[in-house]
Amino acid sequence: MAKSDVTFERMRSFIRVAERGSLSAVARELRVGQSTITRHLRELEEAVGVPLLSRTTRRVTMTDEGSRYYANCVQILRLVEQAGDEARGTRGAPAGTIRISCTAALGVLHVSRLIFAFQDRYPDIGIDLSLTDERVDLVREGVDIALRLGPLIDSSMKLRALGQSQRLLVAAPAYLDARGRPTGPQDLSGHEGIRMSNIAGSEILSLQGPDGRYHAVSFGGRFRIDHGLGARKALVAGRGIAPAHRWLVDDFLAAGRLEVILPEYLLTPVPLNMLIVPERAGIARVRLLVDFLAQQVGGIPGIEKQENR
Repeated sequence: MAKSDVTFERMRSFIRVAERGSLSAVARELRVGQSTITRHLRELEEAVGVPLLSRTTRRVTMTDEGSRYYANCVQILRLVEQAGDEARGTRGAPAGTIRISCTAALGVLHVSRLIFAFQDRYPDIGIDLSLTDERVDLVREGVDIALRLGPLIDSSMKLRALGQSQRLLVAAPAYLDARGRPTGPQDLSGHEGIRMSNIAGSEILSLQGPDGRYHAVSFGGRFRIDHGLGARKALVAGRGIAPAHRWLVDDFLAAGRLEVILPEYLLTPVPLNMLIVPERAGIARVRLLVDFLAQQVGGIPGIEKQENR
């Protein structure tokens, strides 16, 4: 292979470095040495005859020529991948890898089993599942699909609304036996609250009463945590009261290890959405997983499925 050739391998390395701004990060992602990525970039620049990237000690950025070349490379590689999908489709065997980002607790407790079922149906499709509560940059991290709870601000992605996640106020029976069961929202201020430190405004609970009126209640406590599975552990250990997604605690409620407090007062549900990178949306295996998750998500406890019109 001549050094002046433009190859798909070199183009892929260039695209990922352009998106991530780091040679070392791309080398780790692609499981190759950094020298290999450096060589790919050098040979690609030799082939096209212009500098594509500007390197500093802190970051790698695209030149003007690199930006134009990047956009064309993305389109070329997408067409190549779609052509491969169509060719494989003639024998009915979708293949390749899909990268998914998902809220950690939801992924561990529920989405992982949906992924297992999907792979049982399509055994040639690989899944790279990233569990994080951080709002990652999908393009930069090489993610195809993200499942996210809460309001969204990223308007550059394709959005598919999946449903609303019901929330409940819960606590362990032992905690309530010791501290008393609240009879109204005003009683919550005297209780230990388990708060999510990564959710803005968690120090105030907004509850809608049976008459439709909203009650804003101060909600404090000695324990704060930034992970849903940790909050789940704290609840069952009797550390206090918390607003929890039903899917997070449904098994504990069924087993009697937690109970619902003030069931006649409603917490605002949280939207669950699927984000799809536009350049990946047309790939057959990605479309298959998007449709599968949209169909199956209604089986997750407490998710009120949203029909897309």
